[in-house]
Amino acid sequence: MNPQPKSITASSAGGLRSGRDFLESLNDGRQVFLDGELVKDVTKHPSLARTAHTLAGLFDLAAEPGLRDRMTFTSPKTGQPVLRAYQIPKTTEDLRARRLFSEVWAEATFGLMGRTPDHVASFFCGYAAVPEVFKAGGAQFAANVVNFYEKMRDNHLYASYAIVPPQIDRSKPAHKQADPTLYAGIVAEKDGGIVLKGAQQLATGGLYSDYIYLSCIHPLQPGDENYANGVMIPANAPGLKLYPRRPFGAVASNSLDYPLSGRFDEPDCFVVLDNVFVPWENVFIHRNIDVCRDQWWKTPAHAYGNCQAQTRYTVKLRFMIGLAKRINELSGNDSNPAVQVQMGELASLVSIIENMLLSQEVTASVDSNGVLWPSKTALYSIMALQSELNARMLEIIRELSGAAMITLPSSAADFENAEMNADIERYMQSGAADAKARVAVMRMAWDFIGSEFGSRQQQYEKFYGGASFLVKQNMFRNYDFKRATGLVEKALTLPAF
Repeated sequence: MNPQPKSITASSAGGLRSGRDFLESLNDGRQVFLDGELVKDVTKHPSLARTAHTLAGLFDLAAEPGLRDRMTFTSPKTGQPVLRAYQIPKTTEDLRARRLFSEVWAEATFGLMGRTPDHVASFFCGYAAVPEVFKAGGAQFAANVVNFYEKMRDNHLYASYAIVPPQIDRSKPAHKQADPTLYAGIVAEKDGGIVLKGAQQLATGGLYSDYIYLSCIHPLQPGDENYANGVMIPANAPGLKLYPRRPFGAVASNSLDYPLSGRFDEPDCFVVLDNVFVPWENVFIHRNIDVCRDQWWKTPAHAYGNCQAQTRYTVKLRFMIGLAKRINELSGNDSNPAVQVQMGELASLVSIIENMLLSQEVTASVDSNGVLWPSKTALYSIMALQSELNARMLEIIRELSGAAMITLPSSAADFENAEMNADIERYMQSGAADAKARVAVMRMAWDFIGSEFGSRQQQYEKFYGGASFLVKQNMFRNYDFKRATGLVEKALTLPAF
């Protein structure tokens, strides 16, 4: 029997999935390996439990009666309320409603968690919106992707994805690696489905997911057909092993010293498949290089997923500039003209990114099926520059803070020592706050920028949407150069004088 996430049973009676449902679903026999051992229960592991409860809080937030209109819409199949993350937009108002849904979850996590359940949900909205892309590989695959989208939607499922091959030898295509089973691919086919072996990355949040979507966003070549697949695998499938990077929650001993990394660390997982069986109904792409490529670009999946990502990023930037403002207020520099110039630059960059997010809605287009696509030029123009702009914004905050983030007590325990506390209260206060309040802000700023958690955040923002040169190529493919060069041609034909 194929394993099934517990959440399907928990939500099948109708109503929304609760945080308790979610936490209970994680104790399903999934294989997560950390610190040299198999994790018995991710909801109780000291390095993983806090993030599990943060995610549970998102489900509870979506189920709050006062947020019902913002967070849900009615399933056309069951008539029950379902997460708005699964709504396929047909109008600008629909796209805006999706953004407002994601904004609620992003604000609950301060924009620090990039792969909350609404991310891959957005990709599957894009797939189900244009199933004919999958039909090119066979009619059954188009039906499969729509059916699975409905299953995800009506059961409030959380999926993550692993869509990048491991960095073993990038000079060779998948089928020319030293061992053909290094990259995740098909090794056998049966009447009931296919068998996969190999590895794939980078399933951010995968150890908390119900399912992992395994596919490939890297270009594949003729000969790579075994690796050109798109399948959904339950997180507890036999043979599926998850290897998260070292979680930063492991050192988060208290909320004063680690206010962010203790709650919002989102482990990135290396995925190993040891002869994992996938039934045909969970297969959407089968040995088809063209469809494997087209799923990203000939459906609105990539646009929907990254529209959600930009919503999350915009919230994170609001949080970031709020931190910068509080630092200035605590130091008494808020009215300094030089500081205001830097803050003005920071606010300009934050506003550009926010307004490009809104522009995706205003300049969206409707396809022949009546499906709304966010503006690709509005999306990719800001994504192409994000790694540069993000680095610049963090540099401004470093300049504004000076030595403030690195001249702090060693830990929260220092406040418990009477002699130490007397010195801390005397010399680490500010004109606007006592020492403990000031230290709390500066610790948060350091956790955001300087800690291991902060460094991972910066690395994530550089690459979560792909390397910048790839995104710039997306922009090149979608910009209206014909209109631009038409102006040049018009200028060249002006009458002589």
